[in-house]
Amino acid sequence: MSEKIDAIVINAADNVAVAITEICANTNSAIKGDGFEDICLVLNDIPFGHKIALVDLDLGNSVYKYGAVIGVATKKICRGERVDHSNIAGLRGKL
Repeated sequence: MSEKIDAIVINAADNVAVAITEICANTNSAIKGDGFEDICLVLNDIPFGHKIALVDLDLGNSVYKYGAVIGVATKKICRGERVDHSNIAGLRGKL
């Protein structure tokens, strides 16, 4: 993998990565982190600090960041898609 990294995986259990730069749609982006290294075709524009799905997530699947569940998918999310309030529901205060 090249030295340029576009997003990081914070914990090996995570199924999302966090963009450390702005990423344009239809870009092959380098993602690296805790035991993870991959190139992912990013499907949407991803602002700095926002999440990218590392795997396909079906409706109701848990979304992991920091090694913990941060929400559930409210619709199918494809690998490389932006993950945000439009496709996940947070669990804060609901557990």
